[in-house]
Amino acid sequence: MQNANKIKLIIGLGNPSEEYQNTYHNVGILAIENKMPLDLKWQTIKGKHFACFKFNEIIWVRPLVFMNESGKAVAEALKFFKLKPEEMLVIHDDSDIVLGDYKISFKRGSAGHKGVESIIQTLKTKNFYRLRIGIRPETEKKQIAKNKEQRTKIKAADLVLKKINNQDLQILQEVFEKIYSSLKLR
Repeated sequence: MQNANKIKLIIGLGNPSEEYQNTYHNVGILAIENKMPLDLKWQTIKGKHFACFKFNEIIWVRPLVFMNESGKAVAEALKFFKLKPEEMLVIHDDSDIVLGDYKISFKRGSAGHKGVESIIQTLKTKNFYRLRIGIRPETEKKQIAKNKEQRTKIKAADLVLKKINNQDLQILQEVFEKIYSSLKLR
């Protein structure tokens, strides 16, 4: 990402309920918690729908609302910290990208991701950075490539709510390290 120095706010998307902890849909939150120093804790702000901490001159945010309402928390955080959408990086899962891969984009549509859709609708702009972390199993990609007529792809809605197994969690932690190293945030 060429403009990593412009980023002042990083938001990890996910669902707040314990029921959704360690699911693929909470990869955005996991990515932030992977970066969070052990001596820091999430701070809540009375009347706001997000928790945050500051580290390395960056404000790290976790929405306290469900994925489909992410826009509300993001808008509050931007207003509270007096920042513009283009100074923000949103981290989220992407079921169109294979597990172990990630993509950084700017000014793109939601591609059906309900959390991103909520942010775009609430902010009325796509002018923000997105870090899309792949959650699609590699075995499924190989299977689809082998037999293009028989595309038995797991539906995104079924995939995102599954608990992350230990092998995939290890892959994700390696991805988080690569991401933070490439963004020079480690």
